[in-house]
Amino acid sequence: MTDSSELRLLPWLGPDGKPCYLSTDNDSSHLSRLADAIEWMELEVGAELVEHATEVLADKEAEQEELRLLAAGLIESLVKTLRVAQSRGHRLKAPDLRGCATIEGCTRTGTTRN
Repeated sequence: MTDSSELRLLPWLGPDGKPCYLSTDNDSSHLSRLADAIEWMELEVGAELVEHATEVLADKEAEQEELRLLAAGLIESLVKTLRVAQSRGHRLKAPDLRGCATIEGCTRTGTTRN
């Protein structure tokens, strides 16, 4: 049985609204590649939404309804982006920060930078 820390959080929810996980040791499997593609698309949509938000917020005459729709879109995109970050973060090896005074002063091996 696969340890829960080895499960990949997928970028979609199940029919019951709960998170979906993938258990595989093959990063090239069909589901792994599909999840990678969806993560990439979610990040692209987020980048486009940020660009649109910049334009809308620069418009001093933007309607309140347009601002509400923009806020809803940004929230939805942020939720999806955080899900991607959480999934990718779980797949990274944790850095060894022993002996580091601050995270900024350490490398991933735990030694300080000069």
